[in-house]
Amino acid sequence: MLMSDPFVVVGGDAAGLSAASKCLRTDPDRDVIVFEKGSWVSYAHCGTPYFVKGEIEHLTDLLSLSPEEAADRGIDLRRGHEVVAVDTDARTVTVAHDGETTEQPYGDLLVATGARAVSEPIEGSTLDGVFTLHGLDHAADIRSYLTPPEAFDVADLGGGDALDEATAARYGGMDPPGTVAIVGAGYVGVEMAEAFAAWDLDVHLFQRSDRPVPGFGDAVGDAVTDHLRESAVALHLGEEVRRLDGAGGRVDRVVCAGGTELRVDAVLVGIGIRPNTGFLADTPVAIGESGAVATDEHGRTSLEDVYAAGDVAEMPHTVTGDPTWNPLGLPANRAGRAIGSTVGGDPEPVGRVSGTAMVKVFDLECGRTGLLDHDRARGAGFDPVSETITAGSRSGYYPGAAETTVTLTADRDSGRLLGGSIVGTDRAAVRIDTVATALGGEMTVAELERQDLGYAPPFSPVWDPVLVAAKVLNGSLE
Repeated sequence: MLMSDPFVVVGGDAAGLSAASKCLRTDPDRDVIVFEKGSWVSYAHCGTPYFVKGEIEHLTDLLSLSPEEAADRGIDLRRGHEVVAVDTDARTVTVAHDGETTEQPYGDLLVATGARAVSEPIEGSTLDGVFTLHGLDHAADIRSYLTPPEAFDVADLGGGDALDEATAARYGGMDPPGTVAIVGAGYVGVEMAEAFAAWDLDVHLFQRSDRPVPGFGDAVGDAVTDHLRESAVALHLGEEVRRLDGAGGRVDRVVCAGGTELRVDAVLVGIGIRPNTGFLADTPVAIGESGAVATDEHGRTSLEDVYAAGDVAEMPHTVTGDPTWNPLGLPANRAGRAIGSTVGGDPEPVGRVSGTAMVKVFDLECGRTGLLDHDRARGAGFDPVSETITAGSRSGYYPGAAETTVTLTADRDSGRLLGGSIVGTDRAAVRIDTVATALGGEMTVAELERQDLGYAPPFSPVWDPVLVAAKVLNGSLE
């Protein structure tokens, strides 16, 4: 491959650098260039709530691959370079850097631009003290704001040369908040409730629907509701935040659609993310119904030499086979690695996704995978049946056993397993991997019930909670 015909990657996080690294391992002579708009690369976004909480000491602890390590691998990594346009006929990208633009030709192009946090249609989201959490600088700003000025030192954040020190220092000089409102009770919302509580804040959590973590189903939502209240988090369920007010440019009030108002010192908006596809607007690259880039089994877009992976791209769903948007870490890393192999000359499929996810809510562990929502399952052509059971996490006589609630959903006609959720306090979340593996194998509930799972009193009862749920659901199907 000629040096003028490189593999160009747009985005230097999970998918982008996984692809770059694998391409060079597959084809060491390939010229690989990675353009990253910001300063941070290859970081663990899912670890940011624990950095805010203080369990993770430094921002650099969240890095998977440093710029120096990327260079050692032969990757031409260019931080602070934003790709603002793509000419798919000329096979070039336009790159902005330091107020100037240049054209870079490509042989193959990977779009790995991720997603961004959104705050609209909530008014007032630009006030001081209003945050989103989708990046290490966001995490740094929040922790700086929580730290009393007399105890704040920007060096304690451990950000190295990538940190926006000026903004962090500005928040570090402010009086810390006493009351915080979290808008949205998804992954970020419930994890940050724990983080803020660790700083002794008065925490209020607003959710438009009637349960937190809605994607995890009713049983998990009910358990999380009870546990959040036990953990002194004030829940405002069925409340839609419309506006954030503030005097002097700093937030001081949350206003809901129904008239509820709350005095606050800080707000975290966690109502969702959107894929970063704007720079593709003038290209023939097809966008899927989700708003993310449409791709095939190898991560190719509608153009053969343009790929997409990570939070900006769709992938096929394990159960339905339909394109789905699943912006999580493992699919991003896996798809990036597969595309790097394909571009390097060894084709590899990106794989399917089941929407498998875990979240920690104080002491409660939650997991979910596959299709849980009956309306969505019916829309995919299934006749869904669900059963929920509660069983012990270990043998009842062994110390540490705790109730574990499992919900499984299957198709009435075929018996095929469609999805499941789990909640409990004793290694509950990781049990969802058994259900996800069964989905990947297209198992029926009866086949799952017959699986030979491990048993020993410190780890599981003879009948693991997942097997109990499969047994009960299979009885309903029969």
